[in-house]
Amino acid sequence: MNGESTLPQRYAALLARIESACLASDRAVDSVRLLAVSKTFDASAVLSVARLGQTAFGESYLQEALVKIDACLASGADIAFEWHFIGPIQSNKTRPIAERFDWVQSVDREKIARRLAEQRPAGLEPLQVCLQVNVSGETSKSGCTPEEALPLARIIATLPTLRLRGVMAIPAPEDDPARQREQFSRVRSIYTDLQAAGFDLDTLSIGMSDDLESAIAQGSTMVRVGSALFGRRPPNPIAP
Repeated sequence: MNGESTLPQRYAALLARIESACLASDRAVDSVRLLAVSKTFDASAVLSVARLGQTAFGESYLQEALVKIDACLASGADIAFEWHFIGPIQSNKTRPIAERFDWVQSVDREKIARRLAEQRPAGLEPLQVCLQVNVSGETSKSGCTPEEALPLARIIATLPTLRLRGVMAIPAPEDDPARQREQFSRVRSIYTDLQAAGFDLDTLSIGMSDDLESAIAQGSTMVRVGSALFGRRPPNPIAP
C-alpha cells in the first residue's frame, strides 16, 4: 500500500480501513481510536501527520521519544499532542516516562506501576495506563500473564496518580485468520473479566497494520499503526 503513495493518501486509506472494519462489525466508526506509532520516525514526520488531524502518537524508545517530544514542542505547532509509551519499561527509565507521557500502555508488573505512580509530578493529571498482557506466552515479549492481570489491576487501583484505562497486547503474528481472531478473543476476555470485576475500563488496545480488521472485529477500541501510515520504518537512530 505504501509504494508511491503520499502521507495524506496513506492516512486517508488507513482511516477508511478502520471505518470499513467498524461498519463490518456493526460498530460506530468513532468507537476505535488510531494511535500513530511513530517510533524511529523523526519529529518532522510526526508533525506532518499531526497537521492532518492525528494527535495521539506511540513511542517505544525513551531517548528517541524525548528528543521528538521536545522538537514537537519547540516547533510552535498549535497541536494538543497525546504521547503514549508502548515499549518495554526498565525500572531506571520510569521517571522521564512518568514526567513526559500522557499514557503508558506497557505496565506489566507491580514495581513499574509503583515507580510510575511515585514519580508522576503532582501538577499533572493522573497517568493513563493499560496493562500489557502476554497472551501468547512468547518469552521475547513483555507483559504479565493472563492470571496476573487481576491482581495487578487491583494494585494500580490503589495508586491515585495512575488511572487504569484498559488492556494492551501484542499477540504472536498469525497467518491463519481463525487463530488470529482466537488470540484477540483471549485478550478481549481478560478485558471484559476486569470490567466484570468492577474496573471502569474503556480501552482495548489490540491490532496493528496487518491485523487491525480482525482486532476491531474482536472489540478493539484502539489500533496501533506505524508502517501502514508512515511507510517503511527506518533504523532507530537513538539507542533506547
